[in-house]
Amino acid sequence: MAEEFDLVVIGGGPGGYAAALYGAAAGMSVAVVEKEKVGGTCLHRGCIPAKHYLETASVFRTVAGAKEFGVNADQPQLDLGVSRARKQKVVDQLWKGLQGLMRKRKITTYAGTGSLGAGHLVTVDDAAGTVLHGTHVVLATGSVPRTIPGFEPDGTTILTSDHVLELDVLPASAAVIGGGAIGCEFASMLSDLGCAVTLLEALPKLLPGCDADVVDVVVKSFTRRGMTVRTGVTVEGHERSNGQIAVRLGDGSTVTVDTVVVSVGRRPLTDGLGLEGTAVEVDSRGFISVDNRQRTAEPGVYAVGDVVPTPQLAHVGFAEAIVAVRDMLGEDLEPVDYGKVPWCIYCHPEVAFAGLTEQAARDAGHEVVVSKHSFNANSRAMIIGEAEGLVKVIAERRPDGTAGPILGVHMVGPWVTEQLGEGWLSVNWEATPADMGQLIHPHPTLSETFGETVLSLTGRGLHG
Repeated sequence: MAEEFDLVVIGGGPGGYAAALYGAAAGMSVAVVEKEKVGGTCLHRGCIPAKHYLETASVFRTVAGAKEFGVNADQPQLDLGVSRARKQKVVDQLWKGLQGLMRKRKITTYAGTGSLGAGHLVTVDDAAGTVLHGTHVVLATGSVPRTIPGFEPDGTTILTSDHVLELDVLPASAAVIGGGAIGCEFASMLSDLGCAVTLLEALPKLLPGCDADVVDVVVKSFTRRGMTVRTGVTVEGHERSNGQIAVRLGDGSTVTVDTVVVSVGRRPLTDGLGLEGTAVEVDSRGFISVDNRQRTAEPGVYAVGDVVPTPQLAHVGFAEAIVAVRDMLGEDLEPVDYGKVPWCIYCHPEVAFAGLTEQAARDAGHEVVVSKHSFNANSRAMIIGEAEGLVKVIAERRPDGTAGPILGVHMVGPWVTEQLGEGWLSVNWEATPADMGQLIHPHPTLSETFGETVLSLTGRGLHG
C-alpha cells in the first residue's frame, strides 16, 4: 500500500525544500524524497561553500592590504585545509537547522532516489521499496555540472566546481574554462589566494547577460590583479607532460597549467525520474516543460528549480516553489517574471543586477535614458578602500525627454549583492527615477551611489 500525502516532493534542494516548507506551513501533509542531504547542491556543493571560499579570499586581501590602513601585519599565508573545515562547519550548521525546521513542520523525509509513475505514485529505491502517493507531486531534482569532450573530470587535475570546493591544496596555476558567473567566481577566488589564473571564454565577452559597462569593470579588475582573460577562444583538447596540462585552443595556441577547472554551466538532472505512464514532457536538453504556474502536462504534477528551463538560481527555485504550492491550493498568485529576477555574482568586484541591460532595452525597442555613477566618488567606498565599480540605471525615455519607468539597474563594486534590493524593487514596481529619488540614503553609505544615480536622471543630481 502506498503511503498517502497531500504533497510528495522529489528532491530536497532549494526548490524542493521550499515547496515542502511552504506546503507544510499551509497545512498540507508533505513527504520529501532526497538521495543525499536536504539542502541540495546549493547548500552542500554550490552557493554556500563557494561563497565561503570567496570570503576567505576577501579576508586574505584585507590582511595583505592592512598596511595601507596603518595596521602592520605579516604577509598572509593560506591554510586551505582550515578554510575547508570552516566551510564544512557552516554547511553542517545550516543543514542541521534545515532538518530541524522540516521536523518541526512534520515533513517526512525518505532517503533515496524517487521515480514517478502513473497515478502520482512515487517509488523510492530504498531497501523497503517504499511507495508514496501524493495528491500533488513536485519534481525538483536539480542539476549537475556540465562537462565538455576532451576534458572529462578526474577530480585531481581536471576539476568541476564540485571538486574545487573540496581542495586541500591550492594549485600553483589553473585554467578556468567558462567565463560565466561560476567561472568568474572561481577565477577570482583562486587568483586572490595566489593561483596564477587564465580565464577562457568562448563568447566575445565574459558574464553573458550582464551589461557591457559592468563587464568592462570586471575585466579591468581581473587584468589589473594579474589574471589572464581570453575571450572568443575555444578549447580543443589537452596533453599532459611533466605533471602539467597543456590546453589546446582553437586559435592554435596553448595554455600550460597545473589544473583545469571546467565551469561551463549545469545540466538538469532527470536521470532516474522514471515518468513512464505520465504526460510529463522532457525537452531535447533534458529540461522538464512547465507553464507559468510550474505545472507539467501531467495534472497535479509540478516542476521547479534547475530541472526547468529558467535561471538556475536558488532564489528562483524558492519563488517557483511558492507559485506551485499556491496553485495547488487554488490561491491567487503572480507567476515568476524571469526578466526581472535579481542576479548576484560574488567575484571581486561583485556584480548585481535586475532588469534589462542597456543594449537589451534598445533591442526591445525602448527609447532610453541612462545614468552611471562611479564608486570612486563615494566616501564610504573610499574609506574601505574599495572604490572600484559603478551603478548604472536605465529608464524609459518619455516623449518629453524625461525619465519614465526604470527598466534595469546594474551594479559592480563593493557589496553590491547586498545593495541590489531597492534596485530590484524599482524595476519590479516600475518606479521612476523621480519616485526613487525621493528616498533618503544615509551618509556615508555605499547605497548613496544608487541614490545619486537615480536622482541625476531627474535632472537635479547633487554630485554629478
